[in-house]
Amino acid sequence: MKEDYYDILGVSKSASETEIKKAYRKKAIKFHPDKNPGDSAAEENFKKAAEAYEVLGNQDKKSKYDQFGHSAFDGSGGFGGGGMNMDDIFSQFGDIFGGGFGGFSGFGGGSQRRSKGSNLRIRVSLDLKEIVLGVEKKIKVKRKIKAKGVTFKNCNSCNGSGQVTRITNTILGRMQSASTCPSCSGSGQVVSNRPSNSDANGLISFEETVLVKIPSGVEDGMQLKVTGKGNESTGNNGISGDLIVLIQENEHPNLKREGNNLHYDLYISISEAVLGISKEIETVTGNVRIKLESGIQSGKILRLRGKGLSSLNSYDSGDLLVHINVWTPKTLNKEQKIFFEEMKNNENFVPSPEKGDKSFFEKVKDMFS
Repeated sequence: MKEDYYDILGVSKSASETEIKKAYRKKAIKFHPDKNPGDSAAEENFKKAAEAYEVLGNQDKKSKYDQFGHSAFDGSGGFGGGGMNMDDIFSQFGDIFGGGFGGFSGFGGGSQRRSKGSNLRIRVSLDLKEIVLGVEKKIKVKRKIKAKGVTFKNCNSCNGSGQVTRITNTILGRMQSASTCPSCSGSGQVVSNRPSNSDANGLISFEETVLVKIPSGVEDGMQLKVTGKGNESTGNNGISGDLIVLIQENEHPNLKREGNNLHYDLYISISEAVLGISKEIETVTGNVRIKLESGIQSGKILRLRGKGLSSLNSYDSGDLLVHINVWTPKTLNKEQKIFFEEMKNNENFVPSPEKGDKSFFEKVKDMFS
């Protein structure tokens, strides 16, 4: 069972945003890898603290965690502890450490910086069934990797630190500032031996098949991250960038999505509405049969619970809403016209809505509430 995030940071559920931030900073400093070299337990505690703060430090995620616990983030492509490496933690929460920390080894100040390769972005098209059930996609990705035989050496401009320091005279005195080294782009290393088939950074193009696990309930425009499947970095100490997967949802011909709910328009004849009928309708996972009572009204909405999409942030599923539309014929033969003329003033054909029958606007209001 996963450890409670509040226990990890040592704060109560009523702790303020400032108290949570302060508690995380204290834990991060205590278990920082530069203070605990080679200590795997300290590194694990460092990651746990970052995972806890990633949730509790965000009001929206904190609210979901308070309501659903760890299940609020199951399969959502969130932090998840192991999904982030140490460089990810520093890039995301580096401002928490103030001036005491810089990069991966910022505590000691003398270690070499680790650079990160550039991210790659791809677009993946999914049909509604794949979104409802979740899917694994094998995708061919062209990424940059180090060429065989390439070697690197420390950058002379920054002495392997990845940063250059400048001293500027101002009216307030001498000011010192640090910036990314332009010679090595912050990696701390430059190519010393470059194979002829590689680019200036010693990298070559390589096509790789990447398995992307897409959870059920994703939405159009959502982005998922596959860690380490972007371009490799220059140098021996860097890490690969990430593969950013942009979700594109293909429209279904009959089912319309609204959040986790699905909508289906069912057209029936006047005869079917009067007499009642059993109808087969389409769902994402197969057809189902529903029974329509005699005298059903156009505009009635039937709710098939759990036949929608599962939620990313909980175990709940949406519903399939079946909208009943009574089809009025535009042309009638002589016999049919006579029948409806005779029925026009019949008491059974005179509109007589009951108190329980809701208006169109009330139905729309209920649908969106």
